[in-house]
Amino acid sequence: MAVLPVPGARPATADLPTPAEPLGDWLYLTVTRGDTPAGDTRGTLLLCAPPRGHARAAQACAELAAAGGDIAALPLKDVYCPMVYAPVTVRAQGEWGGRPVTYTETFANGCVMAARTGAVFALDG
Repeated sequence: MAVLPVPGARPATADLPTPAEPLGDWLYLTVTRGDTPAGDTRGTLLLCAPPRGHARAAQACAELAAAGGDIAALPLKDVYCPMVYAPVTVRAQGEWGGRPVTYTETFANGCVMAARTGAVFALDG
């Protein structure tokens, strides 16, 4: 016995619920260690209404809110970092205050990254 498609019939999967879009302020963050794009990469989705999805979400969201969602405007922390070259590239893509956010920066090492970006890219807690 053959089963033939019925014209105009919808597939059964059409009735499944679709995942909700992130609401409010959100960023997909990645940190890549090493000098190649194939280096050790970690990533997470930071949601800020309420803060979640990130080891230090509340602090990262508060820092971003104070800077108006502009990662480049985060205040520089007053720390001394070793002069060791161990490059770290960070990327952020998402939406803040209804505007698209795209940010990419390579730092000399993780200490410089943390001093410049605070809790935002602290994916390991």
